[in-house]
Amino acid sequence: MAVAELDPPVARVPSLAAFVTYFLRLGTFGFGGPIALAGYMQRDLVERRGWVTKDEYVKGLALAQLAPGPLAAQLAIYLGWARGGLLGATLVAIAFVVPSFLMVIGISIAYVRFDGLAWMQSAFYGVGAAIVAIIFRSAHKLVRLTLGRDWLLWGIFSVNAVVTAVLEAEVVSLILGSGVAALSVKLWRSRSSMALAIVPPLVLASSTTAIPATSGTLFWFFTKAGAFVFGSGLAIVPFLYGGVVRQHGWLTDQQFLDAVSVAMITPGPVVITVAFIGYLVKGFSGALLASLGVFLPCYLFVVVPAPFFSRFAENPQLKAFVDGVTAAATGAIAGAVYVLALRAIIDIPTMLIFAATLACLVWLKRIPEPLVIVIVGAASVLVRAA
Repeated sequence: MAVAELDPPVARVPSLAAFVTYFLRLGTFGFGGPIALAGYMQRDLVERRGWVTKDEYVKGLALAQLAPGPLAAQLAIYLGWARGGLLGATLVAIAFVVPSFLMVIGISIAYVRFDGLAWMQSAFYGVGAAIVAIIFRSAHKLVRLTLGRDWLLWGIFSVNAVVTAVLEAEVVSLILGSGVAALSVKLWRSRSSMALAIVPPLVLASSTTAIPATSGTLFWFFTKAGAFVFGSGLAIVPFLYGGVVRQHGWLTDQQFLDAVSVAMITPGPVVITVAFIGYLVKGFSGALLASLGVFLPCYLFVVVPAPFFSRFAENPQLKAFVDGVTAAATGAIAGAVYVLALRAIIDIPTMLIFAATLACLVWLKRIPEPLVIVIVGAASVLVRAA
């Protein structure tokens, strides 16, 4: 008798409430950044509970990598869509983001109410240097994951790193142009007759004159930021720095470093740093507008293409464009490391903190990044108090 072929694995269907509750817990206790959060979802939902099939998870991860937006949040939204359609995607998005948003609001209130708090300012003295080390390590990982031995991607990376370092701002048109360049080379190599897109002109100058933050300008700026977070949640750092510090003058260098620090010590997506920035600029309404602005594109970039994703997921032209944009975003992150280091590493103690943090991340790989930051912050408070 012939043995029947095994059916492909089918996910056990949980209630929507149970599915959303999982993401509420993940948003509350999920530390470690986007790669770690994506790993938790695979472990818990695919391997342990069987609520999501491997195929659904892989498709969600592919879409999150192709589309601009924070990877972990977009993967969560896709899995919510796979389980519960538009309602599932919406509820999962809210559950995943709200816990860290509320935590950041609490820290923001204390920060503003007590003018930064003496102990908080002491902690951020060292934490800023630790954050630069973490971003440097993340950029190094992205380089290894995304560039390989492709000379074109290395060239794109280098150009964007230098431009970001020199201008102290991320040039969005250059990043998009990098995607077009990668696509153009792909088409040239395949001798395709497809017409090439025109690279948008570079906007190299940025105003340093302070511009009042209205609700409209705040929301629009963070919506643009959310639409260009390619490669990693940390890719938003150079874009935000160029806008809120250099262009609009809404924050000082130190306040911006504090904002990134707050995002790194709270669970959930790294881009929640925008809530802290928004609160400093315009109170609770600013935090809400900034968060909505950043996560709205992320949400739409998932729920709109999700029903049709299987048709174009393997398109080589699309992949070439995304590879170019990802290499450019990685270069922008590397350039941002240089810019932020100039502000955070200001003396011998901060230089030692940077080196020690980087050594811990490289050689003690199992130590979570938030724990490193807490240790550095506590040590900074003790040193400054002595």
